[in-house]
Amino acid sequence: MIDSIFALIAEELGRIAADKGEVLPPLTADSRFLDGDLPIDSLDLATLLVVLEQRTGQDPFREGFRQFTTVGELAALYTVPA
Repeated sequence: MIDSIFALIAEELGRIAADKGEVLPPLTADSRFLDGDLPIDSLDLATLLVVLEQRTGQDPFREGFRQFTTVGELAALYTVPA
């Protein structure tokens, strides 16, 4: 399951980066969203979360914000119950 969520995150990040004329570097579980090597800002991150909710039917933030800074941490939020 985590591999499919990771792939979905990678797909959407690639689209977001391409829309901005940026190139997405290779993703790892340790790739950091903000202040890291990914060419996204906080608005892009919010867009990513909306798309993930739409495509997975899950909202791990329904009960409030849950901390994450890396791609792997975000993917893990979608593989365990909120």
